Amino acid sequence: MSSSPNVAVYGLSTEGYNFASSSISAGHKVSIIDESSKMGILLNKDIIRTYSTASDLIEDQPLLEADSLDNIISSASYLFFFPKVRKIGHEVKIDISSKFIDAIKPINKNTSIVYPLPMGIAGNEENIDIIEHTTGMTVGENLYYYYMPLSSGPILSTTTILGNFNSKRDIFLEGMLNKFTNQEINFVDVLSAELAYVSRILRHYSGIASVLEVCKFATGYGVDNRIVDNFHKDLYLDDITNGLHDLRIIQSSLHGSNPLVYLVNGTIKSIEGYTKNLIDKVRYILKKRDLKASKTKISISWTLDVNEMRGDKIDVYTLLESRLRDYIGDVERRGKNTFDNYPSDKTTIYIACSKTDFHLLSKNNSAETIIIKANPFCEVI
Repeated sequence: MSSSPNVAVYGLSTEGYNFASSSISAGHKVSIIDESSKMGILLNKDIIRTYSTASDLIEDQPLLEADSLDNIISSASYLFFFPKVRKIGHEVKIDISSKFIDAIKPINKNTSIVYPLPMGIAGNEENIDIIEHTTGMTVGENLYYYYMPLSSGPILSTTTILGNFNSKRDIFLEGMLNKFTNQEINFVDVLSAELAYVSRILRHYSGIASVLEVCKFATGYGVDNRIVDNFHKDLYLDDITNGLHDLRIIQSSLHGSNPLVYLVNGTIKSIEGYTKNLIDKVRYILKKRDLKASKTKISISWTLDVNEMRGDKIDVYTLLESRLRDYIGDVERRGKNTFDNYPSDKTTIYIACSKTDFHLLSKNNSAETIIIKANPFCEVI
């Protein structure tokens, strides 16, 4: 029986570690590379049992035996690209391309490259150019390229898209991906994969943007929140911003003036503008309850995964904190599983940015507690 091929995962992100763990569980040989140190670790079942998350592994990473990025990738038959992206705006594509070049430089012939980050329309053509320019090899002849856009958050779908560029159907690869996603693999060409994913993202997040705009209108007219069904009442800032990275990547691939451009731009504008609605609600509470800004404290409760691939939520968190501080000086990020019950002469307004955070706050709720649910109506509890 032939031995299992070597698998390299570039990026010690949550998604990268989850994929590596599922592949280890299936008996494959997998190494994961921390892009910041350019060193990697050969994983095994004992390691993934000891470290259930990427965060746990990162804490003890210096204690584990490591190998260089070049050694790991040059001996790999499969390279999966799961980096942590922390740049925003025009710098994001430069950041991703730089890491992608680092990842593919050491690859050898007949390696299969799998790219899970979202791309805009015709975006994979740029990746193909980068691969061929960097390696001197030809995709489809002595290298293989697959595009597997991995969504952030619950996009309703029963299949995982796997786009290929002049590349063979790979049963071993599809088996790994099926184990990871628990979904049927839809094997198509790269352009079809791009268009299918763009359609999924827009169908989901343009719907969310529509709800945000209707609720903003309703609030202005004093309509109560019964117009929004229970699903959207449980839609929080954490869910609303899940697709920002994907939408911005799609936006950067579009040009000119056409309905698709307007749809993408309008969806992004609505989601980015939601923080203003939250701040307006805080101002409304102060006015209605006759509270002074100097005697008020804001505590933002948003439990983020700091190791997930996309960094847009971290950027939105920082922006929300900064804009609130422009209005109310005392703004804090509430620590996980903590609740400020210390005596204070200030009134604290808690902002729950996810369903999990709201439940944690609700357990410690009292008659004097003010909680804003960061949902489409910015409900006050």
